[in-house]
Amino acid sequence: MPSLFIDAERLRDLNSGLGQVCLHLGHELVRQRPDGWKLTFLVPKGQTGIFGNSVSYIDASWLQKLWIQGQYDVWHCLHQDSAYLPGTSQGKLIVTIHDLNFLERADYSDRKKADKLAKSQRIIDRATVLTAISHYTASTVKEHLRIPAAKPIHVIYNGVAVDPKNAPTDIPAESVPADAPIRSFTQAPFLLFVGVIHPKKNVHTLLPLLEAFPDYRLVLAGPDGHPYAQHIREQALKLGIADRLLLPGSVDEATKLWLYAHCEAFLFPSLSEGFGLPVAEAMAFGKPVFISDRTSLPEVGGKEVYYFENFEPESMAKVLHDGLHDFGQNPLREDRLRRRAAGFSWPSAAGEYWKLYEGLVNLNA
Repeated sequence: MPSLFIDAERLRDLNSGLGQVCLHLGHELVRQRPDGWKLTFLVPKGQTGIFGNSVSYIDASWLQKLWIQGQYDVWHCLHQDSAYLPGTSQGKLIVTIHDLNFLERADYSDRKKADKLAKSQRIIDRATVLTAISHYTASTVKEHLRIPAAKPIHVIYNGVAVDPKNAPTDIPAESVPADAPIRSFTQAPFLLFVGVIHPKKNVHTLLPLLEAFPDYRLVLAGPDGHPYAQHIREQALKLGIADRLLLPGSVDEATKLWLYAHCEAFLFPSLSEGFGLPVAEAMAFGKPVFISDRTSLPEVGGKEVYYFENFEPESMAKVLHDGLHDFGQNPLREDRLRRRAAGFSWPSAAGEYWKLYEGLVNLNA
């Protein structure tokens, strides 16, 4: 009986991108499991049973980082920074690489970047198979790390799990209290960003848009613990638009779906992405989407979105103005956005991974 070990420890933060990858890919891998395969998931404490009773579970802990018992034919680390790696005889290792975005971080020293590259290289050297979540990520890996010709990088896109039909008609009371600012704030037309509030997301460039579009408000939804979030608030005060800016912090899935469903447009001026899942999610709702033309984002948006080619306020305002007008005049654009988003599916991703798993087992036969 072939056996597969899957590191889904990042389920510890279900509101994060990696948490969503672990959740949705895990469910789909179980659904598509071929007859005779045994699956074991590494999960955070309290998540045993999340993928049903037909699979096995190991609770993640500091001790498991040293040694996880058992023999497996295939061991899949769902991200390249995993601290849970197999022993040399515990099975063939697949590593999924999401990005090398740390190379773009101005707050990282050259030494820290070199150390992180060295860590990535060690994991890549141990892997039998490498996958990447975009062609951009694959090209970046090939540029900065040593990849033997005999170890190709398979590009398997992330899926989009949001379904507009599941979006609540109102923000659920259990998600956001009735007196929470987000309820009254979003009664007016609003623009939306979803993601961590971090310098690489470049969201400070969106603030001048509120000066150019005085009838709109702006919601920046995502973890806001980085000092950059406070910088955003201070800049909004200086510009005199703080009353039309809301940073609600992390939002749960129901609130996120409601925000996608009710925003006037989705804005994502990020400087560095391995994929850009919020972009694909907004496309699934058929919303006009405005993104930067950097890194992996053109792979996701294609011809159906509008691009910020630079971040000068006048240029961004023109792109937004012209894009909103074009979207309003083109009734087919919404459907094209939905169709493109549908091309990023977890069933498709899981099917590609199962081909790799079975191929590795056949090598052992």
